[in-house]
Amino acid sequence: MPDENAARPAHPAAGPRRPAAPRTAGARPAAVDALPDAGVDTVVGVGAAAPDAGAAPGASAPPGPEPTGYRRVFAVREFRVLFTAHALSLLGVVVSEIALTVLVYGLTGSPLLSSLVFALGFLPYLVGGTLLSGIADRHPPRRVLVVCDLMCAVCAAVMALPGTPVAVLLAMRCLIAVVAPVFTGTRTATLTDVLGDGDLFVLGRSLLRIVSQSAVLTGFGLGGVLLTVVSPRQAVAVTACSFLSSALLLRLGTRRRPARARGGPLMRYSLQGFRQVFADRRIRVLLLMLWAPPMFVVAPEALAAAYADEIGAGTAAVGLLMCAMPVGTIAAELYAGSLLSPSARSRIALPLAACGLLPLLFVPWAPGLGWVLLALVSAGAAGAYTLGLDRWFVEAVPRELQGRAMTVQTAGLMTIQGVGMALAGAAAEFWPAGAVIGGAGAVGTVCCVLLALRCRRAVASGDAPARH
Repeated sequence: MPDENAARPAHPAAGPRRPAAPRTAGARPAAVDALPDAGVDTVVGVGAAAPDAGAAPGASAPPGPEPTGYRRVFAVREFRVLFTAHALSLLGVVVSEIALTVLVYGLTGSPLLSSLVFALGFLPYLVGGTLLSGIADRHPPRRVLVVCDLMCAVCAAVMALPGTPVAVLLAMRCLIAVVAPVFTGTRTATLTDVLGDGDLFVLGRSLLRIVSQSAVLTGFGLGGVLLTVVSPRQAVAVTACSFLSSALLLRLGTRRRPARARGGPLMRYSLQGFRQVFADRRIRVLLLMLWAPPMFVVAPEALAAAYADEIGAGTAAVGLLMCAMPVGTIAAELYAGSLLSPSARSRIALPLAACGLLPLLFVPWAPGLGWVLLALVSAGAAGAYTLGLDRWFVEAVPRELQGRAMTVQTAGLMTIQGVGMALAGAAAEFWPAGAVIGGAGAVGTVCCVLLALRCRRAVASGDAPARH
């Protein structure tokens, strides 16, 4: 799912800009827009760009921000640890989903129960993100991350035990999904501690998204190969090991930091944070802008099998249809993160978000599978809009609310995608799959254009709460 430098005046043709806020006692200045590439290994300050390493004392900074590039993010040791732990646990989740699907189907012969393995990866996010989000702010982040990984490892170990009933398998899968938004929200908030809340944060979060998209492309293939060598339960045991490895990396490779805030009872504190997030107009609009495109863009993936059958493309086309949008997203994020400046990424954010679903309109009239794949790759490439919105979002959220806000964002994103898939499937019961995909593009474009206009006004107004 979710950026611009704080000290720039708004310009009508350049997308929303956050006007400079007056410095008040206790207010936290805006983060560094971008760090120069020459010899700076860490974030050296806030409120002003870092000087070039080779600049003479007193020399003025370069006139414009330069892209930091992904290599600057990997120069931060703690981020490398977070990145590796993320890749390990994510591959474990993907492999376990395949293994559990095969295992449940083998035990029951029920397509419905086997499909619940995937459904339970979406639905419990709403519970965890709403009722447990306070954990991300009330406890030291490293402890939260390690405990979440250990809980997931225990759940995977229970699923790997011989003779575990199907009901317990599904319950453990559900528990992992409840924990997931707390873990993800805490990790995202931790990125602001590790990388700051400027351009390095945007690029760091982009890299984590790229890993997630890559896992879709490689994880299912690796899982399928693994299941030709080991049993489904043994594959789930591999997942438990990946969670344990992630927990060990996070425990030994990241710094201990204090909790961001203190509060009362957990659920009341979590719900209070939920209300605070949606009470702020700017945060609310940014959240909706981060959620709306994914709700509609999942239609082609949800209907890949039905659409392939509709055009007579065969089962091989299903995999191509499923992979097309992740390929576009990965390529676009790599391009935007590597070659575009922070201001350029901010300028293209709202146009991409507003128009990114237009390629889906082409699907019902496409003359062949190749053209459909091109349309889906184009729709996926529009996902680069998140690099612009991520920074606006993190700058709008007060520090003491960051963990809960990031958890709510993650939970909402996963939930809205599940709703989008369900609605696409329901619509395909009455209309052809191609028409449903085109309709999702049309309805989604209208919604996203309206939201982009509201988002532009909200971001330009500069009425975000003070950062503490």
